[in-house]
Amino acid sequence: QVQLVESGGGLVQPGGSLRLSCVASGSTFGINAMAWYRQAPGKQRELVAIITADGRTNYLDSVKGRFTISRDNAQKAVYLQMNSLKPEDTAAYYCNVVRLAMAFWGQGTQVTVSS
Repeated sequence: QVQLVESGGGLVQPGGSLRLSCVASGSTFGINAMAWYRQAPGKQRELVAIITADGRTNYLDSVKGRFTISRDNAQKAVYLQMNSLKPEDTAAYYCNVVRLAMAFWGQGTQVTVSS
């Protein structure tokens, strides 16, 4: 099993920045992809950004150029730097990792973008 603990959410004004962190513990050997998803009220959960073990990344079109995903394999952590935040970025953000073809989820951290 892999346990994931997220942090870094909060309330920010439009145009502001936040950095989300997710640290994995437990059976972390063999973790491959690490990702961030988000889910807004009344909407389906969507993939925001993903990074593979060798550092390849992919982003949701609406966040390209504003969000950056990174990982620290030694610390077993994944980060999401979010800049130029917009009200439509408001959602619960979830960390996700894949290990040996199994997916694990964090508990979520709320990001609210509002003036």
